[in-house]
Amino acid sequence: MGSISVLLVAKVIPYLEQELNKRYNLLRIWDFPQKSQLLTQHSASIRAAVGNASAGADAEFIDALPKLEIVSSYSVGVDMIDLNKCKEKGIRVTNTPDVLTDDVADLAIGLILALLRRICESDRYVRNGNWKSGDYKLTTKFSGKTVGIIGLGRIGTAIAKRAEGFNCPISYFSRTQKQESKYKYYPSVVELASNSDILVVACPLTEETHHIINREVINALGPKGYLINIGRGKHVDEPELVAALLEGRLGGAGLDVFENEPHVPEELFGLENVVLLPHVGSGTVETRTAMADLVLGNLEAHFLGKPLLTPLV
Repeated sequence: MGSISVLLVAKVIPYLEQELNKRYNLLRIWDFPQKSQLLTQHSASIRAAVGNASAGADAEFIDALPKLEIVSSYSVGVDMIDLNKCKEKGIRVTNTPDVLTDDVADLAIGLILALLRRICESDRYVRNGNWKSGDYKLTTKFSGKTVGIIGLGRIGTAIAKRAEGFNCPISYFSRTQKQESKYKYYPSVVELASNSDILVVACPLTEETHHIINREVINALGPKGYLINIGRGKHVDEPELVAALLEGRLGGAGLDVFENEPHVPEELFGLENVVLLPHVGSGTVETRTAMADLVLGNLEAHFLGKPLLTPLV
């Protein structure tokens, strides 16, 4: 398969890049500062593209590659891929579900604990020598808090199971009520927020869920409520979130994702009641390797005419 041209449109771990380079004629989009150069030289030969959560394949990109057969995303989210365009042109799409569920769910619980128990701030308190001047202030208990989850898919369910270990009552919002679920369902995000101490965003990013966390939802969560986002940055109306935190209308926020990554609102940097992470939900060696193997497996299956491992389109 060494003669098959594969375009890498985003940075990935060295293992995946090396394996792609071994198996295919690998083209890296950053080697072509001028997009026109890439298209002139290779548009007629590129049969596959590999992207991630931050870079995929929009309609213009797809139209520019007439021989494109498959887009394999090194992520579970595919909001950077024009799925309708892929369906229209018969282009297959794969992602990396399941293998990252545990890591993302673990991180959500970690964010909750870090936020409520002020773990990061306590660490700085010790490192700065402040403990010698007195004990750190009291924080907030996690066990027993009501946890509301937006999106009860694989990751949302895994978060719920972990929160149950802390004796937390669980409720949720999703597009439709899960008849098999034992958790309390709320038909709107505002109702869910009004009845939650901690609100976790764990749904896919779609047109419907863009800014699903808005001023009304934030106000419903309130000054004693906490927001956790391990979904996508665009789930949250970021200026409204910043304003609510600065004005004391929201108790705190734990964020792994942001609207304009890697840019983060600087107003958040000085706040004690926020925990900020650089989109590391699936960022372990074990999971990123498993994700890479899924990308490789899907490409191999496609080019050998076998069933895809994780097909979306």
